[in-house]
Amino acid sequence: MSPSDALRFGVKSEAIEKAPFAEVVKAVGEILPASSDRAVVSAPTSGIVRLARGIELGKNVRSGELIASVSAKNVSGGDINEAAKANFQAAKRELDRLEPLLKEGIVTKKDYNEALRAYEEAKSAFSPVAAGGSAVAGIPGVISELSVNDGAYVEAGQTIAVIGRNSRLTLRALLPSAEAAFLPKVATANFRPSRGGEMVSLADRNCTILSSSPTGTTLPGYVAVYFSFDSNGDVVPGMPAEVYLIGTDKAETLAVPVGAVSEQQGENFVYVKVDDHAYKKQPVTLGRSDGRRIEVLSGVNDGDSVVTYGSTFVRLAETSTVVPEGHSHSH
Repeated sequence: MSPSDALRFGVKSEAIEKAPFAEVVKAVGEILPASSDRAVVSAPTSGIVRLARGIELGKNVRSGELIASVSAKNVSGGDINEAAKANFQAAKRELDRLEPLLKEGIVTKKDYNEALRAYEEAKSAFSPVAAGGSAVAGIPGVISELSVNDGAYVEAGQTIAVIGRNSRLTLRALLPSAEAAFLPKVATANFRPSRGGEMVSLADRNCTILSSSPTGTTLPGYVAVYFSFDSNGDVVPGMPAEVYLIGTDKAETLAVPVGAVSEQQGENFVYVKVDDHAYKKQPVTLGRSDGRRIEVLSGVNDGDSVVTYGSTFVRLAETSTVVPEGHSHSH
């Protein structure tokens, strides 16, 4: 393959050198929403719920935006909070009436204290928020759940909607119990969504290990490790994932990008660049992989120039009958 063809097809090579490579254990996992990025919108009082205009699944909402209003009007039994409001207002009027009379000595301190106690009790029983009947978004984000239909009856405190903003996500990795001894060594992880896509490095996503405990899951035969990380919008909660747990212990070894390795008839190999026009198909023995790079135990040497991108084009050139310019099999 001529240098111009290599450039045209985007074939790239990299001189591999021994470098620190961490111990890796493969696991299965799932992307979960972060609890801090989830807010429940609850009914402030019992009554009939009316969703605000435009409120539906997937809608972006602002913090403080009206999600629904709840009213007990025309409901059998009436609005309990209205009665509480009336009691509160009456208690406040009585307290306001007695306050100047106490200063003039017309009423006793005992009478005033009784009125004050009644006022405090009425105040605690009355909720101005409930009286307004407004259920608002506590955080900005996307409505991920709508738990009631417009016009339905709800009890005070019942969930109306759930809002998620997904600025942070959680990765739950399930490690086989036989590998539990690896838990204290876990430093970070790489994962690829099972639906396909690019490998994600948590080290690049402001990763925090939330917990790692042999009792972290109820799934028999597995232990759980939880990571919190920044979301770039490329993954969403509910996605299963292929996870590579990366340990703290590192050793000097040769490793190549996963894409540099090809497989043919059960044998793994890489292409080593011999000179500007020639590449050698080199069988290799592989070791651990962190999902991005894979350890090469034998087959290549320190300093070898290995094709890291475009190996498919080199493979096609290998089977081509075209002899690159400047080379000939005639002697």
